[in-house]
Amino acid sequence: MGYTVSPSGRLNLPESEDAAAVAAIRAALAGRGEWYEPDAFPSNRTLADLAEAARASIVRDGDWIEFGYDDEGDPKWSDRATAFYVAIAPFVRSGTVQIEGEDGAHWAYTYANGQLTQQGWNGWDGSVEPFGEYVDRP
Repeated sequence: MGYTVSPSGRLNLPESEDAAAVAAIRAALAGRGEWYEPDAFPSNRTLADLAEAARASIVRDGDWIEFGYDDEGDPKWSDRATAFYVAIAPFVRSGTVQIEGEDGAHWAYTYANGQLTQQGWNGWDGSVEPFGEYVDRP
């Protein structure tokens, strides 16, 4: 059960910002009040370790991180995935991550100078902005 997604894209997130980005993600996930407990997962010290929360695989290439389909995990969208993408915004200089939902919905998160903008309709929650209200599909 759930809404399967396939992310792809690249973000310019300098490697020197990894520790701060990881701390922000861990805090955002803990703040969701769901199953995530930061101290219960000591391996969650890198962006690649936290990729499961983004429902993606993440590979670092210099100052870029590349997102791909999580074929080893459970790539079902949730508020935790949204929290991941919002939490990294202050550390990202530029780039876009596209999300394709199991029903063909497409949306993207575009980053520029620490800001995040959502393009498209999120097929999981029906929002047109992160953590936004449901709107009818355009």
